[in-house]
Amino acid sequence: MTFVRKLHRHFRRTVLLLATLCTVSVVLSAYYLYAGSRRESGPADADAEGACGAARHPPHGQAAAGSGRLPRASSADPTVLVFVESQYSALGQDIVAVLESGRFQYHTEIAPGKGDLPALTENAKGKYILIIYENILKYVHMDAWNRSLLDKYCVEYGVGVIGFHKAGDKSAQSFPGRGFPFSAHGNLAVRDCCINPQSPLLHVTKSSKLDKGSLPGTDWTVFQINHSAYQPVIFAKVKTPENLSPPLSKGAFYATVIHDRGLHDGIQRVLFGDNLSFWLHKLIFLDAVSFLSGDRLTLSLDRYVLVDIDDIFVGKEGTRMNVKDVKALLETQNLLRAQITNFTFNLGFSGKFYHTGSEEEDAGDDLLLRSAAQFWWFPHMWSHMQPHLFHNESALMEQMALNKKFATEHGIPTHMGYAVAPHHSGVYPVHGQLYEAWKKVWGIQVTSTEEYPHLKPARHRRGFVHKNIMVLPRQTCGLFTHTIFYQEYPGGPRELDNSIQGGELFFTVLLNPISIFMTHLSNYGNDRLGSYTFVNLANFVQSWTNLRLQTLPPAQLAHKYFELFPEQRDPLWQNPCDDKRHRDIWSKEKTCDRLPKFLVIGPQKTGTTALYLFLAMHPSILSNSPSPKTLEEVQFFNRNNYHRGIDWYMDFFPVPSNATTDLLFEKSANYFHSEEAPRRAASLVPKAKIITILIDPSDRAYSWYQHQRLHEDPTALKFSFYQVISAGPRAPAELRALQKRCLVPGWYASHIERWLVYFPPFQLLIIDGQQLRTDPATVMDEVQKFLGVSRHYNYSEALTFDSHKGFWCQLLEEGKTKCLGKSKGRKYPPMGPDSRAFLSTYYRQHNVELSKLLHRLGQPLPAWLRHELQKVR
Repeated sequence: MTFVRKLHRHFRRTVLLLATLCTVSVVLSAYYLYAGSRRESGPADADAEGACGAARHPPHGQAAAGSGRLPRASSADPTVLVFVESQYSALGQDIVAVLESGRFQYHTEIAPGKGDLPALTENAKGKYILIIYENILKYVHMDAWNRSLLDKYCVEYGVGVIGFHKAGDKSAQSFPGRGFPFSAHGNLAVRDCCINPQSPLLHVTKSSKLDKGSLPGTDWTVFQINHSAYQPVIFAKVKTPENLSPPLSKGAFYATVIHDRGLHDGIQRVLFGDNLSFWLHKLIFLDAVSFLSGDRLTLSLDRYVLVDIDDIFVGKEGTRMNVKDVKALLETQNLLRAQITNFTFNLGFSGKFYHTGSEEEDAGDDLLLRSAAQFWWFPHMWSHMQPHLFHNESALMEQMALNKKFATEHGIPTHMGYAVAPHHSGVYPVHGQLYEAWKKVWGIQVTSTEEYPHLKPARHRRGFVHKNIMVLPRQTCGLFTHTIFYQEYPGGPRELDNSIQGGELFFTVLLNPISIFMTHLSNYGNDRLGSYTFVNLANFVQSWTNLRLQTLPPAQLAHKYFELFPEQRDPLWQNPCDDKRHRDIWSKEKTCDRLPKFLVIGPQKTGTTALYLFLAMHPSILSNSPSPKTLEEVQFFNRNNYHRGIDWYMDFFPVPSNATTDLLFEKSANYFHSEEAPRRAASLVPKAKIITILIDPSDRAYSWYQHQRLHEDPTALKFSFYQVISAGPRAPAELRALQKRCLVPGWYASHIERWLVYFPPFQLLIIDGQQLRTDPATVMDEVQKFLGVSRHYNYSEALTFDSHKGFWCQLLEEGKTKCLGKSKGRKYPPMGPDSRAFLSTYYRQHNVELSKLLHRLGQPLPAWLRHELQKVR
């Protein structure tokens, strides 16, 4: 009996054991079936973090080792070297556009087939902080010699490399022999991307949830990593992995962007498996630039967003806001304040159109006014007319006064100091009457425009200050007065959504620290596309980036803008007639025909006044009228006169009777050595021809000193010429200032090179000043040929030598002459030999550089220069 009990107990244990094993087996089978099903169908959103984590690629604990942000060597200039495939390659242009938008300096080179490199250092300093290859294969297959040079430079100066890979077919490409332990599969369609949350590259980019769906294009490259030094950054699934050779795992995530952390050779690299057309790649590209430059080329995380709603009370019946729309606007504002600190809609009004809609819309007007304190407000014109149509400042002020009276009567705040002109008329190109009227009626401090310097490309828009009014760049957001229905959005509703979700609107916020968006009243009625756009934009920005969205009132925003970009305070005027949009918002009473066709730029004391007189003798050449302060010289491009604007400048010139054959010109001898004049002149009159006169710089310096003595300059009267030119750094400030005016204009090569940065050589004529003095008729024949005047003027018959004066004068009727004034042609004591010797040595290298420049330009050397060069030998 005991035996039977023992057998029974043993049997029960065996059954329990078998049952337990069966249960475990079922559980394991269920797990693997479930896991297998998960791999086939792809991870759910809740598992996206795991999919972009360590499950399917090297563990992050291993991958993240030593991958922190590395400091860069301070000796490398913050300039990016970009190797493009051609001048017109699409990806190359996209790379440059992103760098320009980030305001990063760059230099482009056509990537050579043999891998030859430009100079990477200058004066023992690295010229580039980052190197970008549009085609990374040009880098991979570089010859050993150039690759060694480049790698050595990258290691020594802490320079990283970014590259873009495009495989020729779907088969795997491997590069282990080239030092890259990974393989790449190209020409693929991919879907379902996500970001590695542990990548040290992430700065602007936030690792968000799985972005499900097909990615654009079918030419993607995915990387298979075979080394722990490489870390994935972005993942995606291949749509048809079984068709590859060798096939890839179905449902697995593969890297489309990888980060070489430089553990094997000290060079960090980021490689992209596609171009920048995918918005997330563009975002990671910006972070890669930031990371590899040691944060020297980086974007701040602070973003200021101001949304203007133009045309309040303006609009056709049926397109305006009703009561429900106004309530929705207030709700949207509160909703946005949760995403954008201090968010407030900024409403621009034209009071004349109050209560001109339907009964429901008029009630909406009333609710807006009852809610006036909830918003910021700014004035348009009373009748919404374009200010450039008003030529009388008082008429503009009357319009503004009507709008201000309406605001006061209806409780609209008038203290914001911000205004916007309808269609940006009068802001740029500048209509001076508008600025003056704004200040007098409204006390305006800030305005904005999308037109400076041009509407497109938007990344080039800038700010400036004119008449103490700060002008900020304004951005468009794809919403205009006619875009009021979602289903009727131009290009379809998906076009608007794409702009919001990683498209143009998203990158406008991303790439501009301050964005002022233009919207319209009609965008907040009807389908309320304005509310839809900015709520979804804020959500998308918060989901995918670490940006801190906020806003400020316009005046504070303007001060913030010019704190960030102080170099933009000075405007750069351009010819309004070169841009159709600018012509449309420029006064019809103005004409670009009153701009000069050529400039005589100096330098001083070389014969520029004589040339001015000779040019004015020509019947087809017209000079500017004299200035009360600077006589025949306007001195527009080099002094504060420039800030008076182009209207002030053009008022000095007559309207030519024949704009085709008549040539306007001005002579300002200070332009030659001015830092600002070449850039300013090239912006306003880029096709103008430039004339300069050169004499021995020693003689020019001495003549200037004597000129100052003649005008009773106390420093020139107190010190001898030798004391002036030989003064040391500890000399009195006034002595060093006179020394600078004597010596610096004689650095001829340096100043001409500055002009050649902005003007091509064929627009520059260099006159031998000594020849102008001795044989002016021959020189003037050369000048006429250079200018292309259609009517030749015979200077041989029009000039005569005045032996008393010692130079050539204009021959008038009955043998009379017209010569330069008494201050010209004066006899000075000869220069002392010590001063001559000092200056000959001082200008020696400058003269050598001038001879090289003239040789490069194909121009003959003047006799004085040949004489000075003989001393060098």
